[in-house]
Amino acid sequence: MSAILNISNRRRWSIVGLLFTASMINYFDRATLSMALPKISDELHLNPLQEGMVLSSFFWSYALMQIPVGWLSDRVNLRWLYAGAFALWSIAQGLTGLADTLLILITFRILLGIGESIYLPGGSKIVSLMFASKERGLPVGLFDFGTRTGLVLEGLVVPWSIVNYGWRRTFMVVGFSALLWLIPWLLLTPKRLMETPEMQAERVPMPSMQKALSLVTNKNLWGICIGFFCFDYYWYLLVTWLPSYLIKVRNMSMMTAGIYSALPFLVFGASQPIGGWISDRLVQNGWDETLTRKTIVTISFAMGLLLIPASRVESPNTALALIMGSCLVGLGAGNLQVILQSCAPPNEVGLWTGIENFIGNLAGIIAPLATGYIIAVTGSYSSAFALAAIVLVSGLLAYWFIVGKLEPPATLDNYQ
Repeated sequence: MSAILNISNRRRWSIVGLLFTASMINYFDRATLSMALPKISDELHLNPLQEGMVLSSFFWSYALMQIPVGWLSDRVNLRWLYAGAFALWSIAQGLTGLADTLLILITFRILLGIGESIYLPGGSKIVSLMFASKERGLPVGLFDFGTRTGLVLEGLVVPWSIVNYGWRRTFMVVGFSALLWLIPWLLLTPKRLMETPEMQAERVPMPSMQKALSLVTNKNLWGICIGFFCFDYYWYLLVTWLPSYLIKVRNMSMMTAGIYSALPFLVFGASQPIGGWISDRLVQNGWDETLTRKTIVTISFAMGLLLIPASRVESPNTALALIMGSCLVGLGAGNLQVILQSCAPPNEVGLWTGIENFIGNLAGIIAPLATGYIIAVTGSYSSAFALAAIVLVSGLLAYWFIVGKLEPPATLDNYQ
């Protein structure tokens, strides 16, 4: 599928800006719980294992929805699919402020996960519809940068709001006010934000059993999913447990922990478009795309090893510096999605992204639970941090030795 949607350059970048904002709200919403967890635990009398369950519950539905949402992203109008999902997750976030039992809290987190499942499959598909392959690193990095920006703002705003207004009112204001985003989205997106008839005509017909077999046996897809699982394990350890670590281990106040947790996420987020831009420029200047993007990913993943000494040094400031350095992992984040977009059949980008994000977010289920268990058994975060760094670096084996050349299958015969 060589064609892209016929919309102006200004309009497509405006849509990238809206995807950035939606991604920012997405992570602001899901991470509010991490910052509020000490207060919620005190009120609802939760132990570390129950805290891990609450942190994990979002990913139960978020992971399971990735494949169906990815499939829908390839086939329906993303203008309305994205808007409906956004409305659902915003309302679920607002209603979380009413939770008064563990069960109700988990229920609203599951609803939040259903709504937020659109973020990566939908966003990646929209970028692939608007930009050629060699141009996608920057827009992917930018819209995904919104997730990290949301964590930065969450670290600065949410602690202040919780201290002054309580966690319940904070959830309601954060969730319901976000619905205003729908206004510019419906004004700026084209009425048909989906594949054109010409694009759909290029779709290779394939019986469902044959399609399932081709996906299961696709070497590149397996490598991408394994590598992304390792990336997400590392990422979700930081998202779910870093604020609690700073409060409970480094003995910071909620306000201080908010600021200290915002800085690593700022580094992570700012690195994303930079890594995507560097790769795009090198590829456009004639560098081999496969080698370039995999090398940037390798350098970025290696930075994650700094998380190991971060949990062992005595100085909180030194620990923060090391955690910030470990967040240069973000240099590779945008390239991970371009690797997928380059290997996937062009009219199956949404489906592939959904499969990748499903596998990746199994790590979102496992990482909070495993971390809670390790903390309960050892009384320390050090082993949990070391495990996350080792899992991350292990993902490089998949990208180098399973994922091959970055090019989509041209025909049904070489789809596998």
